[in-house]
Amino acid sequence: MADLSLRTRQRLPDALRVLLDEFPRTGWQTHANFGEMVQFWLQRHLMFREVLERLQSETRARIDGELAPDIYASHLSRLGGFFLQELHMHHQIEDSHYFPRLIGLDPRIDRGFELLEADHGALDGLLHSFADGANAVLGARNPHDATGALLGQLDGFAALMDRHLTDEEEIIVPVILKSGFEG
Repeated sequence: MADLSLRTRQRLPDALRVLLDEFPRTGWQTHANFGEMVQFWLQRHLMFREVLERLQSETRARIDGELAPDIYASHLSRLGGFFLQELHMHHQIEDSHYFPRLIGLDPRIDRGFELLEADHGALDGLLHSFADGANAVLGARNPHDATGALLGQLDGFAALMDRHLTDEEEIIVPVILKSGFEG
């Protein structure tokens, strides 16, 4: 397979899309095996996307002078900490609980779980960079330059995060729909 690293991947390779072809996104919610666990898991992914979008929009608002420094700092600290903690916990649960139980249910996509775990490692480094960038903004006397740098980090991180979440959904949900896995 071609380079499948998170930074270069545009989509899942065809070999990992076999179940997605069998269970396309448009039919997920009406499938008999689309239960509460899948709904909850997809809602968590939506929440991560929404938090990142809010961090980006508030950072832009701060740069544009539309958000007061003290309000921005408070939101960045609270929302950024929440995001870091929740995403880290989410990945730990996936890597230690769900992925080991899902692997092997359809051996054609077992390599996809290795890909997702590698993504988690790559995202972990990006999370550390985000924390460093947020701390630089919060600790700076004149945070304008640090805020601009943070926005660049957030924009890049959001794109990679969406790539990962989309690919993860396109591997995991079809496995669950096919197998009836309930967690």
